[in-house]
Amino acid sequence: MGTRKYSSYEQIDRELEILKIEKEISLQKVRLEFQGIKENLEPKNIVRGIVGSYVPSFPGKYGQIISIALPFITKWLFKKRGF
Repeated sequence: MGTRKYSSYEQIDRELEILKIEKEISLQKVRLEFQGIKENLEPKNIVRGIVGSYVPSFPGKYGQIISIALPFITKWLFKKRGF
């Protein structure tokens, strides 16, 4: 961004307001990304990711049964462990 010339204080104020809004949008994006990372690093989501990647390798009804039972099993395990 090069040097800009302004002909009035209104232009300067408008530019500052735009920059302020852009800064707030960037901060909100960072917060949202951080929240997503934080959720992905929760133990239950890590287990779901690991086990969920193996479920498609089970043929037919076994894969369906595992994919249905998996949320209940992980919830039970994490309650028992205190996560």
